[in-house]
Amino acid sequence: MPFIDLQSRLGLNMDQWILQQSGPQPNKRAARCHAFEKEWIECAHGIGQTRAKKECQLEFEDFYECMHRQKTQQRLNTIRQQRDKMIKEGTYKPPPCHTGEGQ
Repeated sequence: MPFIDLQSRLGLNMDQWILQQSGPQPNKRAARCHAFEKEWIECAHGIGQTRAKKECQLEFEDFYECMHRQKTQQRLNTIRQQRDKMIKEGTYKPPPCHTGEGQ
C-alpha cells in the first residue's frame, strides 16, 4: 500500500473498470456474478497475471460463463434441435400447454 493514497484524496476511482460486478449496484444488492468475480480475484490476487492465467483458469471460466452464458445457450440449442428431430420422427409429441391448445 502506498504511503499517500492519491486516488482517495482526489476522489478518483481508477480501478472501477476492472471490477465489473463489484461496483455499486441498484438497491444495494450484489450483482448476479459477484460471487464468481470475487473468487477469481481472490485466486489471482498477488500471484501475477502470468501465473493467474494458469492457476485460476477454473475460477475465470466460471465467471465468464456466468457473465455470457455461452455454455448454457449451446446446451439449450442442442436440446431444441433434439426435440425438433424427435417431433419430425413422430417419437415425441409436445404437451398441449406448450403448443397453445390447452388452457
